[in-house]
Amino acid sequence: MPKSWGSSQAGALPVPPQLPSPTRPSNARPDRPRKPPRTDPRAQVPPPRLPLPQKRSAPAEPPARPLPAAPSAPPAPAAPPAPTRVAIEPGRTAGELDAGSGPEPTTRLSSVPRQTVRTAHRAAEFVGQGPPTYDAEPTAWPPAAPGALDDLVPDTVVDGARYGVLTLRALSLRGDSARYRGEPRRDALLTARFGDGDDALLLVAVASGGRAAEGSHRAARDACAWLADAVGRSHPRLVEDIRRGRRGELRSGLHRLTDRSYGRLRGRAADLGLRPAEYTAAVRCLLLPADARCRTRVFFGVGAGGLFRLREGAWQDLDPAPREADGNVDPIVGRGSGPADRITVDLGIATPGTARVIDPVEVPSEPFRFRASVARPGDVLLLCSAGLADPMRGEPALGDRLAERWTGQRPPGLAAFLADGQLRVKGYADDRTACAVWEA
Repeated sequence: MPKSWGSSQAGALPVPPQLPSPTRPSNARPDRPRKPPRTDPRAQVPPPRLPLPQKRSAPAEPPARPLPAAPSAPPAPAAPPAPTRVAIEPGRTAGELDAGSGPEPTTRLSSVPRQTVRTAHRAAEFVGQGPPTYDAEPTAWPPAAPGALDDLVPDTVVDGARYGVLTLRALSLRGDSARYRGEPRRDALLTARFGDGDDALLLVAVASGGRAAEGSHRAARDACAWLADAVGRSHPRLVEDIRRGRRGELRSGLHRLTDRSYGRLRGRAADLGLRPAEYTAAVRCLLLPADARCRTRVFFGVGAGGLFRLREGAWQDLDPAPREADGNVDPIVGRGSGPADRITVDLGIATPGTARVIDPVEVPSEPFRFRASVARPGDVLLLCSAGLADPMRGEPALGDRLAERWTGQRPPGLAAFLADGQLRVKGYADDRTACAVWEA
């Protein structure tokens, strides 16, 4: 037995290599055949590593492209670029959105803040040595009464029209002082057209109430309304007198019309228990025929204000002096030779049954002003209240700036004309009312 046992062991000398087979795990052998595929990709790693350095060189392109605004636009798809731009930059207009394509315009606009540019355009301009004392924008509204809401006056009024060779722009602004104190605008503006076609007559009335008088804005509105009512009723004869150059008839008729209107102001003052000086206004008017063949422009009025003409880049002060109001006028083509005292204006004002005797001392004495002139193509005629006439005469920079903007240029739009009228001057804070007429 031991020999056989020993013989079996001797013959089983190759068994030692079989002993490790049960001791080693059975899963190790299937892993060995998987190692060659691991070694195979390792052997193939050098080829793919060659393009990897090329991918590393690609990050140098993003900094070269202007994409700083890309993170600010979360919806990056190119399909809806317009809405995303509007949401990101509300200051841009529709024309600017359509001007460019792609993200490049957006990045350019983001580099320059749009709101800063718009604020610069909104800044109120001024001329002179320094900025005015008051704020440029309205601050306070005047108090309102529940039973007198029709007495409220808006802060700003802008109007315009074009007839034949005439282009008109008109505005009325509350002064900086009244805006700060919450006082109503004392100036009044009335623009009206009477008639049709070439027989139409254009009227522009500008009135300014007294500064210290309470309710002076009502007097200014009444004066404009009563003058316009009388002109409207007699406009056919007025147009005929203007065409024929009847200077004497125009002067006498408009003088009588103005006197009657001021008489109504004195009557209204008596009804309100006020003195005549407490319920009055300075009134200035322009009569412009719509007929392109007639270049005659008629001015008349009472009180402070201004009448200027811009011709060949230079301003001319046409406001007649009180002593020269009836005599110093420009020649009119086709001037008539009728009697100067003939009245062609149908006032249409009923004479009251009982007249109220008023002390002449109480009646403010203001001379009647009249001027008739012939316009030339390219002229700009400016009618204004004292709030604009005073700085025009006192600050040459204001006239120079307006002449620069209006000489050789097309008539401005309403918004541009409003910006021109808001050109401020230190020391002049009253209401401004003006009408400019461009001659084609």
